Amino acid sequence: MPERVVTIVPEDGLHARPASKFVEAANEFDAEVKVGHVDGDMVNAASMLAVTGLGAATGDDVRLSAEGDDAEAALDELERILSTPEEEL
Repeated sequence: MPERVVTIVPEDGLHARPASKFVEAANEFDAEVKVGHVDGDMVNAASMLAVTGLGAATGDDVRLSAEGDDAEAALDELERILSTPEEEL
């Protein structure tokens, strides 16, 4: 199962607009995607409640993992969302 560690760039972290875009993107791929703090539990990246419940803030490192046909493409897109300033999303 491919994994990546990404530092969150958007000012709002994984809240509000960035979280919405993140969850929307996670649902677009044929893959089961999980996200969590590097040293913490992983949650379903396709769940807005689970993602915002992480409390992940700007500058935090999060771990992404994906399993399925679109795993790499899903990780590419989610990494792009997390590493792009909010005004550029």
